[in-house]
Amino acid sequence: MELLEKILDDKNLYNAYKQVYKNKGASGVDGVTVEELGVYLFQHKEEIKEQIRNLKYKPSPVRRVEIPKENGKKRKLGISEYNAYTVANTRRGYY
Repeated sequence: MELLEKILDDKNLYNAYKQVYKNKGASGVDGVTVEELGVYLFQHKEEIKEQIRNLKYKPSPVRRVEIPKENGKKRKLGISEYNAYTVANTRRGYY
């Protein structure tokens, strides 16, 4: 099995989603909650896979927020949409 197909394997996608769900971060620019993501991924899984295979997948821009640092200053943090974060998680352990 080729590397890309291992990354896009249903079990790997499910494990990536579980990791995103476990982390329970903030919604990105799309406003989708982690709970809504599960339904979205189930309905659009094959479409997302095809976009990745055909090099057409484009994640949305990140939402920028400022978070406090220990020294009292702030730093910028980019919050990805859950869909993009899940796709990114599929690659972990395969590089």
